[in-house]
Amino acid sequence: MLWTSKSRTSTPKPIKTRRLVLRALVPGDAREMALYAGDWDVARMTARIPYPYSEALAEQWMDSLEPGEDVRVITLGGELIGAVGYMPQPDGTAEIGYWIGKPWWGNGYATEAARALVRYCFGKGGYAQLTCAHFVDNPGSARVIRKLGFTPLEETSPVWCDARQAEVETQWYELKRPLMGVLWRRRS
Repeated sequence: MLWTSKSRTSTPKPIKTRRLVLRALVPGDAREMALYAGDWDVARMTARIPYPYSEALAEQWMDSLEPGEDVRVITLGGELIGAVGYMPQPDGTAEIGYWIGKPWWGNGYATEAARALVRYCFGKGGYAQLTCAHFVDNPGSARVIRKLGFTPLEETSPVWCDARQAEVETQWYELKRPLMGVLWRRRS
């Protein structure tokens, strides 16, 4: 749901974790993005991925990224397995998002990639606060967000889901930058 800035003049440096590399999008990613993000079980849990999702739609989406959006593909052994990114908000925070292709569910890749992105946002990104959300019928994403240390906000709200063509009740969370690196010391 959140991707690479058009305003950049150079490719961002990859973010590496113990098992993954989070690298900038390239035009050749559209086919695999459509294949894995276009799976109904993935698309229906995101706000911005339509269903069905074609390579042409993935290319169109990549071309339409807003200035400031930073989206990276998640690779495992060089293979695209998902995406992670953030979108700066008018209030100075950033909203993060992620998805993992169904063949790789249950291996901790979403948590590992999102944890690396959070570190990046609080470090090089300079953000003091992040937000994140999941549809209330997505317990897997709820577990990832809680593992990252986000705190749920009191109320839920409806958010449009392109795949479902409907508003879906959504739980929102926030995370404030930790003091002097107290959080995020664990290795990803």
